[in-house]
Amino acid sequence: MNEVRLVEMNMENLVKVCRLSDTLTPEQQKCVAPNVYSVAQAHFSPDHAWFRAIYLDEEPIGFVMVDVKLDDEEIPKEEHPSVMLWRFMIAKDYQGKGYGKKALDIVTDKFRKEGNKYFYTSCVMGDVSPYQFYLNYGFVDTGEKDDEEEILKMKL
Repeated sequence: MNEVRLVEMNMENLVKVCRLSDTLTPEQQKCVAPNVYSVAQAHFSPDHAWFRAIYLDEEPIGFVMVDVKLDDEEIPKEEHPSVMLWRFMIAKDYQGKGYGKKALDIVTDKFRKEGNKYFYTSCVMGDVSPYQFYLNYGFVDTGEKDDEEEILKMKL
């Protein structure tokens, strides 16, 4: 069947989704915060965080979190409203099979329909960086950095 869908986090999927971080290589773990940290951060940022488990059929395979409340200091006023891909991960065994793209399609479609103008993200650079994945998806490098992360954006 191979249907990718987004599912609200709940007590039934919490542990499985948090354990997905353990499937990443040590190099990949340097590129994205552990899911347990992201879920906790989301609960302490209720005005900013929209988050979901990424499922393949009935199995959780990833996690996505979007900052839905960017302010004037983060983006130019003329780009309001915009959102930022805050966290995005696919478990190691499911990478390179198109599931990440399908999940991102669902996310971008949702926020485009809600009237957002741009979708931002950022990533660390290196051998296992998701940078090329984001470029292939349609993000462009802004030439700016946030700490040590490249900032990318895509027009919705």
